[in-house]
Amino acid sequence: MRALFLTFTALLVFHNAEAARILGLFPHTGKSHQMVFEPLLRRLAERGHHMTVASFFPLKNPLENYTDISFEGIAAVGVETIDLTFFEGHKGFMKITGLGTIIQRLTEFVPLNEMALNVCSKLVSWPPLNDVLRKEYDVVLVENFNSDCMLGLMHVYGIKAPIVALSSTGLLPWSSERVGVTENPSYMPILTSTITNPFSFLERLQNTFLTYYYKLWFRYTIQVKEQEIIEKHFGRKIVDLKDLAKNTTLMMVNLFYSLNGARPLLPGLVEVGGMHLDETPKPIPHYIEKFLNESEHGVILLSFGSLIKTSTIPKYKEEIIIRVLSKFKQRVIWKYEDSDEEGTLVGNILKVRWIPQYELLKHKKVLAFIGHGGLLGMTEAVSVGKPMVVVPFYGDQPTNAAAAASIGFAKKISYADINDDTLFEAVQSVLSAEMRLSARLVSKMWHDRQSKPLDTAVYWVERVIRWGHKDPLHSPARDLNFIQLSLLDVGAALAVILIVLVLILKAILLLILRVIKVSFNVNVKEKKH
Repeated sequence: MRALFLTFTALLVFHNAEAARILGLFPHTGKSHQMVFEPLLRRLAERGHHMTVASFFPLKNPLENYTDISFEGIAAVGVETIDLTFFEGHKGFMKITGLGTIIQRLTEFVPLNEMALNVCSKLVSWPPLNDVLRKEYDVVLVENFNSDCMLGLMHVYGIKAPIVALSSTGLLPWSSERVGVTENPSYMPILTSTITNPFSFLERLQNTFLTYYYKLWFRYTIQVKEQEIIEKHFGRKIVDLKDLAKNTTLMMVNLFYSLNGARPLLPGLVEVGGMHLDETPKPIPHYIEKFLNESEHGVILLSFGSLIKTSTIPKYKEEIIIRVLSKFKQRVIWKYEDSDEEGTLVGNILKVRWIPQYELLKHKKVLAFIGHGGLLGMTEAVSVGKPMVVVPFYGDQPTNAAAAASIGFAKKISYADINDDTLFEAVQSVLSAEMRLSARLVSKMWHDRQSKPLDTAVYWVERVIRWGHKDPLHSPARDLNFIQLSLLDVGAALAVILIVLVLILKAILLLILRVIKVSFNVNVKEKKH
């Protein structure tokens, strides 16, 4: 009996761990996005699955059953490409009227459509990608961001495997309908928003406008044009990309509600915020380690991520930062590209070209973090309970900053408002015992889950592999059009019924009045006679 039980258990384990053929399609050029996905791709390969991954960032240390299809050379990758002078404050009339902020809200996604169309126009004829699309797969992992070109190419090559969409951010305005999440602008802020609940009337008005504006923007500046690129190249019509997007079986987002706020979820929408965190200890460069160990009062870490080139900061702003941070007894490590090989020391500030950010945040000497509000850095900070000063620039950073400030984890200041007083006050605030205690509390709540985020992500991918299309995870709302979902047809029917009832009631009342009038006239005539 014991031998039979062990045999059954072994068969069950083997069945659950059966190797699958997994295709990963990641056409975005942003390095920070791939940093979110790579740990999941590696873990799936380590579990025996056969991975074929097409991206701009092939693995530096490839695994045995991991095949890279490199997009290198198709487009410039997003590493230290953003110039900070772009974010200098709007002048004169634009600033006074607030038009600068409005224009920024309406245009900050614009570069994404140019990037998407450029990459798509080249990938439709990219031989290495065409070759792998001709093969069969058990599941396909696709980045959900600024492009649906991969969905169109999968359709052209007849790939019918379940689709798992991965997002390095929260839900984009055009993403929720893919799994049937009902999006409500009355309390769900758009990704680029700075507002937090409860919204005022004007905030709800703005949020509603931007939500539907960007739905239309994505539809007509990306989806429609990508479809034209694919149809022109292959010389035939394909199913509308909007409909192909609704074939998404599962969507995983780089969020967790303890940090990013609660919102409606479905079985097909899974929060995996923090799945990129690697707890494996990594060495810290010796010159940074020495600087840390010699800091008597602790260290403040300053970094604006991998995409922004911090050394492009205007001289007057750099002087403000150095002047303010020099007033604190803590030392400062600043990721600043134009530095000496082993760092440039300016008073209590060590400028370095590159930092092992997560390793430093985990270090006991690091007390606080000044960052731009990118989800990776913010997730790393909340993981170790280090409070932040957040200076958001673009994308989801304003939303992340607002959410972190609202739960007492961060102090938010805009880049345009940085001066001696605002920066000093913000840094002093996050160094306070109260803020540091609050950050540790938020961190504990963030960690309190049924399983680690990477384990959660692996489970859901393998669950989709096991059951595929047989076990739908989306809401029926996905298959309803706007009129049906908004109950406009029901409202119209009820309005017609109400109007008919009112007309019938009016007719009955008129009839009664006419009968009464006739009866009254008859009685009057009889009395006269």
